[in-house]
Formats: sequence, structure tokens, C-alpha cells
Amino acid sequence: MKLGIVTGTVVASQKLPEFEGEKFLIVQPLDENRKPAGSEIIANDIAQAGEGDLVIFETGREAALAISGKETVNVSDAVIMGVVDSTSLT
Repeated sequence: MKLGIVTGTVVASQKLPEFEGEKFLIVQPLDENRKPAGSEIIANDIAQAGEGDLVIFETGREAALAISGKETVNVSDAVIMGVVDSTSLT
């Protein structure tokens, strides 16, 4: 899983039927020091995240598997899987 911060919301009036009723957010990936790491991505939100939230997300095949229980085939390339409450280094 990857760490990121939600920086915005995406509104799409036209989308694939598989995405009807789905929420999409803009996520800035972060490195281990919580510094921006690469370009922002658009992720399907299954964790009820909001702007400014620190989140864990996955991309690629793992993203599709995260919501594979839906009635239709998922075509997501990125999915927010959780909102981070706290972190610690050991």
C-alpha cells in the first residue's frame, strides 16, 4: 500500500456505467518522509475520505481487487482503501 494526501475532488457528469455512484478524489502520493512523491492521481474512494485526509491507497491490479465484490467488473486503476488516524516509527 501507498501513503497519500487527498488534495481535491473529481466531478464527472459522464462516466462508465461501472462508476455510477462512485466517489473520486485527487491524491498526492507521499514518500516515507511525507513529502510529495510523483504526480497526483485520481483514485476511487471506498473509505469515505475527504480533502486533507492522509490515506492509504493502492494502484493497478491490487486496486481492482479491493472492490471486486461489486456486481460489475471494476476497472479502477487506483483505490483509496483507508483513512490514516495515526502513524509511528519504531
